[in-house]
Order: sequence, then structure tokens, then C-alpha cells
Amino acid sequence: GRPARPGRAAMTPLLEHESQIFLDLFHQDGLVITARGLGVDRILLNFLKLYNEPGCLVLVLNTNTAEEQYFIEQLRSEGVPHLPRIITNEIPSNDRYMVYTEGGVLFVTSRILVVDFLTDRIPANLITGILVYKAHRIIESCQEAFILRLYRQKNKQGFIKAFTDNAVAFSLGFCRVERVMRNLFVRKLYLWPRFHIAVGSCLDRHKPEVIELHVSLTPAMLAIQTAIMDIMNACLKELKRYNPSLDVEELSLENAVGKSFEKAMCYYLDPVWHQLGAKTKSLVQDLKILRTLLQYLTQYDCVTFLNLLESLRATEKAFGQNSGWLFLDASNTMFVNARARVYKRSEAKLKGNVVKTEPKETTKTEEKKNLVLETNPKWEALSEVLAEIKKENEPNEALTDSGHVLICASDDRTCAQLKEYITAGAENLLMRLYNKTFGKNEEEGAACIKDWKPGKSKARLKSDNGPKMKKTRAETGKNRKKPELTLTQMVGRENDDGSKKINKGEEAEDNEENVSAEASTEETESEGVILKLPTDACYGILTEPLIVIHPLLGCSDPYSLSRVLHEIEPRYVVLYDAELTFVRQLEIFRASRPGKPLRVYFLIYGGSTEEQRYLTNLRKEKTAFENLIREKAMMVIPEEREGRDDLNPDLARNVGPPTAITDTRKAGGQVQKKEQQRIIVDIREFRSELPSLIHRRGIDIEPVTLEVGDYILTPDICVERKSVSDLIGSLNNGRLYTQCITMSRYYRRPVLLIEFDPNKPFSLNFRGTVHQEISINDITSKLTLLTLHFPKLRILWCPSPHVSAELFEELKQSRPEPDAATAMAVTADSEMISESDKYNPGPQDFLLKMPGVNAKNCRALMSHVRNIAELVTITQDRLAEILGNAQNGKQLWEFIHSSYMDHTAQGKTRR
Repeated sequence: GRPARPGRAAMTPLLEHESQIFLDLFHQDGLVITARGLGVDRILLNFLKLYNEPGCLVLVLNTNTAEEQYFIEQLRSEGVPHLPRIITNEIPSNDRYMVYTEGGVLFVTSRILVVDFLTDRIPANLITGILVYKAHRIIESCQEAFILRLYRQKNKQGFIKAFTDNAVAFSLGFCRVERVMRNLFVRKLYLWPRFHIAVGSCLDRHKPEVIELHVSLTPAMLAIQTAIMDIMNACLKELKRYNPSLDVEELSLENAVGKSFEKAMCYYLDPVWHQLGAKTKSLVQDLKILRTLLQYLTQYDCVTFLNLLESLRATEKAFGQNSGWLFLDASNTMFVNARARVYKRSEAKLKGNVVKTEPKETTKTEEKKNLVLETNPKWEALSEVLAEIKKENEPNEALTDSGHVLICASDDRTCAQLKEYITAGAENLLMRLYNKTFGKNEEEGAACIKDWKPGKSKARLKSDNGPKMKKTRAETGKNRKKPELTLTQMVGRENDDGSKKINKGEEAEDNEENVSAEASTEETESEGVILKLPTDACYGILTEPLIVIHPLLGCSDPYSLSRVLHEIEPRYVVLYDAELTFVRQLEIFRASRPGKPLRVYFLIYGGSTEEQRYLTNLRKEKTAFENLIREKAMMVIPEEREGRDDLNPDLARNVGPPTAITDTRKAGGQVQKKEQQRIIVDIREFRSELPSLIHRRGIDIEPVTLEVGDYILTPDICVERKSVSDLIGSLNNGRLYTQCITMSRYYRRPVLLIEFDPNKPFSLNFRGTVHQEISINDITSKLTLLTLHFPKLRILWCPSPHVSAELFEELKQSRPEPDAATAMAVTADSEMISESDKYNPGPQDFLLKMPGVNAKNCRALMSHVRNIAELVTITQDRLAEILGNAQNGKQLWEFIHSSYMDHTAQGKTRR
């Protein structure tokens, strides 16, 4: 194939509707919501290009590393001189001010940006604006909302522009889009669905040629699909019967097939999860398993599906945990049909089936099973499509060169299977999978291979496909077996799921060392293809014409597919699996290259759950946009929403509590000058919502790195914050114990704050799980031991971060402010002694371990006795007098003065 030209994606100019989106947003700040795949990243890229100069300082929020790399790479390919910079914790805090003042576009991680805004390390007044990517997440991630609030408080002129392509995310929850816009400080909402007139007219003018192939399921697959759907329906009915309060509309069979079903289930069940019975929990688990089965049925081959089913039955038998779906008639139908796709019993050969075996083989065991190994109907459709492309694709007068072919399947495993299918044929692939999965007895496997003769469809497929696809490789002049073996090895015969990738460059060389010597020549030949592929997620098959297989989902780099699309510029795209975002991407790709032909083959199982899933996704997005349009029409947006003046209530910091009553006795009720309150917060705490809420209450925050505690409220009060999951983890691994030791040692009032999720019930234990006795595994028991061990430790229980912020404010009232330098100086090993502890901590710990000494009388003992040596010389009566208790005095005196021999003698007499 031709060498790929780098960076084609950025070079295509914006389409008409994209220019319109860009101009709207350029003239007035707002939130843009586009349909999936309509190129929201292309619009963001053009904003980056526009502001990427030293005269501007523009921050980009909410991007991950892969996205940042992609944007920088695209700008580099366009020859932009001043490329954006990425600011992570690798850049020291002192150098960051310099980086900010140099200007340009900066990708900054949220945690660093919060700290820099609070410490004024970033010149807020110089910021030109902020671009927010994936804006639908702005409610869940409080950090970004906090950054935007700090930015608007310090900078009234700069812009805020937000982008997202996830309209469905706005349909969950109440007034979601309005809450997002409030957090973004924007007044305008721009909606661009696929059914928008401008989008439709632009894309319909340059439609790709689409050929839809509705492949029909085999009778066995259809029977299995119906059985699974019946079981799912039964499970959903049971779920509704046990939980009548659940939203019935969401829990429909149509939604249960879709991908977002589990998210919806979590949304409804998470807050009440601990109150649900065991039956409900097992039903939720069963629905998860059944969804996986549905996916495996259409996605992979008969052997993989049967293996999954058998493993399910084995685990259910082993643990005996089953909600009852395995005993339904439908599940029996499913097992019978799944086996019938792989095996056929030997006595069935009387009915004239496909499988023919030697009579001597059947006499050995009457229960001997022969193989049917039904091929996936989509494989045959794919081979027919490739044969058609092959026929059309020969270079002639009209075509100067052959067009490239891009095959897209949903995940790595499917891609690996397709690669092996095209190169080695269906028989070899299924036999290899069968031998790896079920062929425990090698001789039996060999006998099966010897006896197995494929049916008509398989024979046709082989003659159709095998030699043609192998044409370029057959030139090596080897016998047929070796290349087949090599290809199998290349796909990854040893790998469990058969998804070993042939990557570009160095990886290809690594692979050469792993395979046998005779295979290495074959590898070197194919290396030419491998090196030209733009990402390592590709599976290259042939060089002339170039055929590339690429997964639609599950790549570490989300832009891998669009890179491949723009670099190899295929003339033919085969969609082995339908995926909404990529279908739209293809439309944009075709519209941005007018005059260049593009044919899309759309393979889909007619009347299957796969088709249903695709249509449900389409419907959901359409409904989401219709709801957004309706909401936009009714939305009332206050004039001061953008926060460019001080009227926006969201920017106000209530310095005094709203309920505070003015005391007229003090200077006639005049406002007293108060020192500004501040709390010292550990930098790692900015992942939580609490710092943002504390700041909102008018208390200043000093972010520093603390070794002891998370929040320092006063010189005496040190708080360690734990969420419930964190509390359980640190009680189990003992981390909390050491944290309490250091807090108690250096602060007079150590506090443990246990913070609950506001969406979940405010209770640590489930009903009926409180033990009468102290148990080593019980959380309540561990907390009890903790309070016994540390009498000074106070525990605060807070149902939400809002309550925590309010408590902090109350705890600080009329108390001195903490000092950051002092708080930073406190470390677990520091020699610094707190006000309360004028004693050496080592001997103090030693004393507390002795019988008769406890936290109450320890201080009295230390004030009367200089050291341990002096303690040994004191009489029993004097000890009783110091400790204030004769019993304690006796215990301690006997412990010090009785010898080891006395103890052993006592032990013997007791026996």
C-alpha cells in the first residue's frame, strides 16, 4: 500500500455545521451538546489552534493523557509553532508560575489547578479562558466545579466554553442540564443532534454507499437467543416482584439488552443495596451473566460460547448458589442447542447428518461424540464481502490502484478470531479452539481431525476464501501447512483468549524471537504491513490490497480507530459489528473528502438482540435530545448566571453563618473585625468534595502536604477523614491504628471523621449484623477497640460532606487559627513534642503496657517518678498512693518484683 500521510485528521477543514457550532460558541460562551461521533473533538481542536499563542493563557479541563497526546499530535502535524503543554506533578510547584506566564494552551490536572488557584500560584487575572471537555461529568467530579468557581471569583472577563457528545448522560437525575450549566457559569445551551437540519443536509449531500447485509442466525443460535431472553424476562419479573418500588419502565427487557443497563441498575439499587435481600442480589448477578451470554452468542464462535456455558454450570454446581434460572426449561433448551452446535452424537448419523465417521471408531465407545463445529454465519458473509471487494478491487483503467479495506469488529478477541479466520480458514480456527478448550485427550482430538469432514458451506467458504486471501503469502513457495501454523502462532495460540496482537516496530521484532525459526521468515515478510500501521491496536492481514482489522472498543488509545481511518483512507469499510459513534464518524469522514468513493458494508444479524441493541441506542439518544430541546425551551436562566459581576449567589462566600444573631451589647452591634478563618488541608484531600464546601462557607484553605492528619482546624484539633470503604480498609490493614498513634501524640484533640455518601443510608452496619460479642472480623468491634485504646480520640459521624463543613465551622469558633509551617513540621518520626506531652514517648508507651497503669493514672505516675530505674525502687504503698488505687499499685509492684521462676511455679500449681 501507499505510505500513510501523518495527521490527515486535522487537515480536513470544518464542515458547514461544524463551522456554525464553532462560530456560535466563539461569539458567546455556552455548553455544546452534539450527537455521538459528530466530531466534538474537531471543534475543540480548532479552539486550541485559535488560542495557541503566547498572548493567550487558556486552560483545558477534564482531558486524559491519550486525548492530550492526540490533540498535541494533530496540532503538530498542522505545523502549529507553539504547541500546548501538559502540566502534571512532574513540574515542580515553584516552576509552574513561570509556565503559566509563558501563555499558550495548557492541559492541567484538576488537583494541581485547585492548589494553584488557592495558593495564587496561577495569575488568575491573566487567564484568557477555560475550555471544559466532557462537560457532562461536571456534577460528579466536584474538583472541576471548584476550579471554575475559584476562576470566576478571581477573573470576571475570561471565557468558559464547554463541550460534550453524551446527551444520554443528561437524562439521569432531576434538571441535570441546568445543574451542569450552573456549575459551568454559562447561559447558552447549543444542541446539535443528528436530526438537526444543518447536520442532516450537510451529511446527506455526501452519503457513503451503504450495503446492509442482514445475516440470519442459525436455528440453534435463534433457539439459544430465545431461551436467554425468556430467562432474562423471568429474572426481571422476579426482581420487580421482590422490589415493587423500582422504576418499572427502566427495567424492561429492551433496556436489559442494552449496554447502559448495569449503570441504570446501579443508579436505582445502590442507595438501598444493603437493604436488599439475598434473592434480589443474586437476580442482579444472574442478569449480568445472561447479558454476557447474549453478547458471546453473536460475538464469538460456538466453542467459546459452549465453554462459557459449561464453566457457568460447573461453578453453580460447586458453590450451589443459584437463583433458579438453571432449572428452567429455557435453560435446558439453551444447553442442548449450545452442545448441538459443537457435537453430534454418533447414533444420530443414521439420520444422514453431515458428520461421517469410520465404523471402527464408534465401536470403541458408544457415547463417542463427533464434531459439528458450526461456523458463525457472519464469517461466511464476511468472506463473501471480501470476495466481492477482491473482484472489484483489481487495478484497471478506471482504478489506478487497489483501495484499502478496513474491517471493524467490537473488541480484540473478535479481531483476533477474524484475522485467523481470514488467513487460516474456519476449520483450523474452530479445531484449534476446540482442542485448546475441550480436547483433553490428544489422541481423541487427532482422531476427530482425521475423521472430520466439513459441511457444504464450509467447503465453499474454503474454496472461496482460503486461496484468494493467501495469494500474497503463497508466493513464498512453502507447503501450505507451515504458513497456517505460523499465522496461528502470530494470532497467539498460547494466549488464553487468542487476542495476542501483532504490533508495530519493536513489538514485531519481539514476536519473531518467540516463534519458531521457520516462522521467522514469514514474520519478516509481514513486517512491512505492520510498520505502516499507525497504532498498535491494528491487525494487519495483507499488503495488496491492504486489509486492516481494528477493534471498535477497548483500545487503550480512544483515537486509535480515527487515526487508522484517516491514515489508510480505506475505500471499503466492513462493519462486522455496529457501533453508533463510528457510523457517524464514517459519515463525517466521507463528507470531509468529497469526490472520494467510500463503500460501507454493514453486517448485522437480522432480528437479533445485536440489532435491537443498536436501535435502542439510537432511540435513547434521540429521546435524550428531544427532552433537552423541551427543557431548553422552558429553562429560566438568571441574568447574573455567568458571574461576570458579584450578583451570582454561587460565587458568594458566606463568611458568617446565616443564623448568626448580632449581639447589640458589644459596641452597639457594630461589626467586629475578625481574623479570617483558615483550615490547613492535605493536598491529597482535594479528590473529595469537602475542601470546596469549606471554601464556600468563607473559610480560607491552605493546601500543604501533611504527614499527620488530613485537616488541621486549630493548633489542637487534627482531623483524619475516612469514607466508609476507606475506614473498613484501614481498620483491616492497621493503617488507622498508626495514624491514631501519631495524631494522639502531637495533637491535644485528635478527631476521626467518618463521612458517608449522601446518596446512601447513614448507617455503618446492615440490619441484624451487630454481634453481641467482640469479633475480630466485625467493624463495630474494631472501632470499639480503637476508642478503648485511644481515650483522647473523638469520632464524628457525618451523613454528607455538607454536614462535615458545617461541623468544621462550629469547631473553629472562637479558637486560635492553625499555622501551616508547624503542621508541616509534624511527621511520624519528628522529635517535636506537643503542648500536652512533655514526656518522652518511648518510656510512656512502655509504661502503658504494664499492668495497673492506664491512660488515666499514667500522667500522675510520670510526674512523680523521673525514670524507669526510679520506678523499680519505689515501695508498694507509695505506688498505690501515686496511682490512687491499692489494687493497681499491687499489680504494678508484683509485675516489677516477681521473678520468672515465681511465675512458672505459679503456673504449675494452677494446673
